[in-house]
Amino acid sequence: MTTDHDTTVIARTVARVVFPIIVVTAIALLLQGHNLPGGGFIAGTLTAAAVGLVYVIYGLDHLEQELLGRPPSVPFTDEAGITREYGSLVTTGLALAAGGGAVAILFGDAFLTQAVWFFEHVPVYGEFEVASALAFDLGVYAVVVGALLTILAVVGAE
Repeated sequence: MTTDHDTTVIARTVARVVFPIIVVTAIALLLQGHNLPGGGFIAGTLTAAAVGLVYVIYGLDHLEQELLGRPPSVPFTDEAGITREYGSLVTTGLALAAGGGAVAILFGDAFLTQAVWFFEHVPVYGEFEVASALAFDLGVYAVVVGALLTILAVVGAE
């Protein structure tokens, strides 16, 4: 595993600068996904890439300490490890994506039928639109982030 001493100051500085830019871009793509190209998959891929960059530069132990606020643990046991949280993220995402599609059935529409709500007089935005596809996109986002980070953690620990 890499530590702060195994990387250069330049690599650590670039990671600190680039990480928030990638995450903000991912959020923007996630929120525009129901109207324009983008959505949960590409936003999840970008987020996993940003976290992967931090993992490569700082190591898995740093991620576990910073994301979960606990001491590092072995990632391959059932009792502990950051991969358990990634698995929970995948499960939550699947439930959210399936639930977002199934809600339309409760109202007598086809699976994944989209509804749109408009909120007016929202500060800064004026009018704000929320589509039911956002729940599906959030679910896909969680699944992609969880799955890719699990792969990074398992392969990176080898």
